[in-house]
Amino acid sequence: MSPRTNESAPEGESGERSVATTEPDPAPPMSAAKDSPARSAARGRARSAAADRTTRAHDTSASEDTTAEDEARTAAGAMSDEAAEDSAGDEACGGDDRAGTDDARAGTAGGRAGAQDARAGTGGGRSGAVGEPSDRVGEPGGSGDERVAAVRRVSAAARRRRTVQLVACAASLAVALTAGAVVLGAVRNGSGTTAAAASSAVSPQLLTGGDLDTSITALQAHLRAQPKDFGGWATLGLAYVEQARTKGDPSRYPQAQQALDRSLKLRPGNESALAGRAALAAARHDFTGALSYADTVLKENPYSERALSSRIDALVELGRYTEASKAADLADSRRPGVPVFTRYTYVHELRGDVKTARRVLEQALGAATSRGDIAYVAGALGQLAWNQGQYTDALTYYARALAADDTYLPALEGRARAQAAQGDGAAAIKGMEQVVERYPLPQPLVELGELYEARGNPGDARKAHDQYALVDAWIALAHSYGVDADLDTALPAADHGDRGAALKAARDEWARRHTVHTADALAWALHVNGRDAEALPYARRATATGYRNASFLYHRGMIERATGHGKEARASLKAALGLNAGFSPLGARAARKALEDDK
Repeated sequence: MSPRTNESAPEGESGERSVATTEPDPAPPMSAAKDSPARSAARGRARSAAADRTTRAHDTSASEDTTAEDEARTAAGAMSDEAAEDSAGDEACGGDDRAGTDDARAGTAGGRAGAQDARAGTGGGRSGAVGEPSDRVGEPGGSGDERVAAVRRVSAAARRRRTVQLVACAASLAVALTAGAVVLGAVRNGSGTTAAAASSAVSPQLLTGGDLDTSITALQAHLRAQPKDFGGWATLGLAYVEQARTKGDPSRYPQAQQALDRSLKLRPGNESALAGRAALAAARHDFTGALSYADTVLKENPYSERALSSRIDALVELGRYTEASKAADLADSRRPGVPVFTRYTYVHELRGDVKTARRVLEQALGAATSRGDIAYVAGALGQLAWNQGQYTDALTYYARALAADDTYLPALEGRARAQAAQGDGAAAIKGMEQVVERYPLPQPLVELGELYEARGNPGDARKAHDQYALVDAWIALAHSYGVDADLDTALPAADHGDRGAALKAARDEWARRHTVHTADALAWALHVNGRDAEALPYARRATATGYRNASFLYHRGMIERATGHGKEARASLKAALGLNAGFSPLGARAARKALEDDK
């Protein structure tokens, strides 16, 4: 899957020197259709199917520890309590502005219905009819501590019993994706970045003084008092997008759309809300929509940092790399700073220019002052070092990122990955288990499953299967909230699931965008389905830009081997292991075996 899919670059105001004068990352941008009762019902069916898949995975556990079962019920009860409190919170949040904002509500009924219908699909929603409009602003409710405690108790019980682990993870997943309000820790404590440009009534610093959850609560309080502040609604919408992406909680996307729609109802065409729509479109992987919104903003304000950044992101994710490079140069000339620097470096990395990418990131790290910026840039340097097989350097950068923000997901995940590559499997598994417990996202779930498989202890095969089952659950829930998750589906399904589904997902994604990541995913999906002659051109296209990625080289080598290109296959497999011998615990092992067998 594309790197940085589940992370977002800081987008604060900064005045660092342009990098283009000395030598040249995308956070995903998306548009969402209004919800309908039919869509809501489909969402509920998807969530139910996901729950069925995860619980059926081990339905032989009827005799499991009763304490663990009690804890699971406690968590489920907390979920129901949260839904009830959400309902109360809706009334509290909507009560102050009903008299003066009927027009705003009328413009956002679809977004509210999306958030409500999602809750109804889990059995924890309100008693009202599906699709009934409400004034939901997304306030977390008052029992966050109880919910967190319940989820932690489930996780503790899960560690005592392998079977209960799956139920516990599924419960955590359901809480995160349906309630959308479990506080998993600060996303960017003390970050110097803003979630959106705000109107004069809302200071941008509102979102810089603490964690994102606290800032959202403060925004909600402000909007109850000032319900016609269009800039405040735009800021809230962007904050929800950020929260969804950093915590893997797509239930926030309908709320983000609701807030952005309300902002545009109050002030049609306002820049902040349109830039927010670009970010929302990208987060849902509607990169064509994101590009359109970004271009609309730039026509009115050519210096909008957020729109300049979103435009680079969209072009990269559409595979239009030459245009993305020009967009990065333009953004650097207009608004130099950490948000543009990080995107500028990723464009160069995709073209194989690792030296420039590293130099610019190091410049950005030296200029970063906020903890959010430091965590992001240091994490990007760690990922760049790991991609090149420089594990000690990667661990150093990840340590710096975590010193700035000890909850930063890419650094936590990257540290475990580097530990595994260095042969410290125990530390890697422990670290990845902690990541998955807090953020049950597809990539760390797959990585943890593969670490279990590589370890090979009794019961590890079943543990690995459990992680792969949760990937399916996450993808089903993401789809139910309007997220295009085909790229997230293709590789996990190809290696650990339904190969036919993997090929369909990869073909669907390729029909939308031609990136190196979609080319690689389609090549591998074709390979595992025995269609190697078709796969080879895509595998070669994935590596044609010069992007140095060991997984791509491994995939190409195995496909070349299957098509009788023995010499090329050996060169590709050796290149993969020479670049990053720990790129994957299972893939690296398979590459070494293939080379040994072909001697």
